[in-house]
Amino acid sequence: MDPGESPQPLLDEIAQGGWLVREILITHAHIDHVAGIAAVKKLTGAPVSMHRLDLPLYNSLPDQAAWVGSPVPELVTMDRWLDEGDVIRCGNLNFRTLFTPGHAPGHVSFYEENEGLLLSADVLFRGGIGRTDLPGGNLNQLLESIHTKLMVLPDDTKVVPGHGGMTTIGEERRTNTYLQWEWKPSAAGSR
Repeated sequence: MDPGESPQPLLDEIAQGGWLVREILITHAHIDHVAGIAAVKKLTGAPVSMHRLDLPLYNSLPDQAAWVGSPVPELVTMDRWLDEGDVIRCGNLNFRTLFTPGHAPGHVSFYEENEGLLLSADVLFRGGIGRTDLPGGNLNQLLESIHTKLMVLPDDTKVVPGHGGMTTIGEERRTNTYLQWEWKPSAAGSR
């Protein structure tokens, strides 16, 4: 999932561990999550999957690189589009794709029910939520994603965010002040 901005530690782990990478999953197309896609794809030959609504954001990587002063990463063609409900098998784990826009238009998270594990990426953090001040961000949509897709999960669900330390759904329900902000359900609801 998300090769990141500097993929070398991941590449080293794949090589040293003899890991078989069957798919490169992208939660969203901000440069700090996707700059390393080409390097991981070259090493593994694995297909790359992302939600189609993040394609314009992915195609804007040259602009994103200019904003943060980094080199322009090599772009690759997406092999598959992720959708709400898609199940990703990883060994004996089955991660269900949750469409969680707001931080980015096509942001997805992954939930493994049997393990009580949520890979929230940049939607929910320990004591925080994802930024919405970047292009494609939408605070009301982010809050709707959190309340309708994540806060319905059991309290003991372990949350692995895209940045920072782990938490649980229950801990965030009790202590995350951002979740007290008002939001209005959209007419169409989350896709």
